[in-house]
Amino acid sequence: MSQGYKYPDYRMDIGIEVHVQLNTKSKIFCSCSNSLTEKPNDHICPVCSGYPGVLPVLNEQVVNFAIMAGLGTNCTIAPVSEFDRKHYFYPDLPKNYQVTQNDRPICENGYVMIRLEDGSEKKIRINRIHIEEDAGKNIHSDITNESYVDLNRTGTPLLEVVTEPDIANADEAKAYLKALRSIMQYLKVSECNMEEGSFRADTNLSVRKLDAKELGTRCELKNINSFKFITDAIAYEYDRQVKAVKVGEKIVQETRLWDSKNRVSKPMRSKENLADYRYCNDPDLSLVEVSDDMVQRIKDVMPELPYDKYHRYIKEFGLSEYESTIMVADFDLAAYFDELMTCHNSKSAVNWLLRDVLGWVKEAKISIQDCTITPEKLGQLVKLLEDGTINNKGARIVFEEIAENGGEPAAIVESKGLKQIGSADELEAVAVKVLADNQAQVEKYKSGKTNLFGFFVGTCMKATQGKGNPKVFQEILKRLLG
Repeated sequence: MSQGYKYPDYRMDIGIEVHVQLNTKSKIFCSCSNSLTEKPNDHICPVCSGYPGVLPVLNEQVVNFAIMAGLGTNCTIAPVSEFDRKHYFYPDLPKNYQVTQNDRPICENGYVMIRLEDGSEKKIRINRIHIEEDAGKNIHSDITNESYVDLNRTGTPLLEVVTEPDIANADEAKAYLKALRSIMQYLKVSECNMEEGSFRADTNLSVRKLDAKELGTRCELKNINSFKFITDAIAYEYDRQVKAVKVGEKIVQETRLWDSKNRVSKPMRSKENLADYRYCNDPDLSLVEVSDDMVQRIKDVMPELPYDKYHRYIKEFGLSEYESTIMVADFDLAAYFDELMTCHNSKSAVNWLLRDVLGWVKEAKISIQDCTITPEKLGQLVKLLEDGTINNKGARIVFEEIAENGGEPAAIVESKGLKQIGSADELEAVAVKVLADNQAQVEKYKSGKTNLFGFFVGTCMKATQGKGNPKVFQEILKRLLG
């Protein structure tokens, strides 16, 4: 049973709102840099600082990214959408309202497919994706008991992706977040770095009896920045709410923070309703009109997305579900694999990638893009192994040489003298001599100690300084000893 389900008479309903920080060069309504900086209030101007009388100008790339994200999550793209003002009063929001989209978002009615641990798939419906700006950041000092405001993040373009309450447990929540994050990374609309806050999830969770038709009162778990913490928080909150309902305690609609150290959720504030935000149309921003031609142009440059790539890898290359899951989880790894299959399509090449290349990348603490063992070189190495030019030991030497110093596989084979002895006559002469020199072992083998066969193969390999083909030696020895 999925994590968190220890109360068989109750179920939970989870909806998730994800804020995706977009990879634009400038902010959403001004020309300030959208890059990270550690210097407070460095990337700000009168527009993103909320000075009176300034006018916003919409960044076109934000709209393009929103359309791309909508297409990637199977949404309908609205031909006309508009911006609204969402009012609330925090020190890090200098205008005292956030520009967002309320009644007319740019994307609606989509879905993301997730794969569960048992191999089944489930559709998580997307209610909407809307464009909005980020607020600044409050910094609190425990030493001086003072608070500071850094407005660098103010005006950073965001997409908010809102699901229907289709998620049933912590495992599904984690699968959904991973799937959505992967889609956004493939589209290159965001880095989706959870630690840096460019992919932030607010989880809305409620519980009800299995036979209840209406959803329970929801609580929001705010801005949890890791998959593990989200999983832990959902399991805890489910347990807390069911226990409260069982004793007749009323669940209060509120926003709660997750204390990852003590593994508990704590009340933060009462949850605002829509009326509390006093939404109104933003008079400074015009309608966003999206033509069919604009949508088609973006469709034409869309990459193959993880879900489709996963199924293609299984069908086209015979990968297992496990192997395909690993390949599509990282955009750069999938790109490496696609190029490798173009250079040399074989199961052995897949094994070398998953075992040796990924092992080396992890050990060297580098990205697969920086690995000196390119897809072309790995394909050449595997070909040399498969056609018998080198054996496994030689292939390992070539691999390590390329990894550490670069070079071409064929040239390394020549320079290090790693070619196998390919002549059957030469190898048979070696085998005959080995048997003649080890008559005592031959007699023991023929009397039933067949485990000595490995000794004969190893001795033959040693006699050829590892250059003999072990498979050919095995065939010859079987015949000579038979």
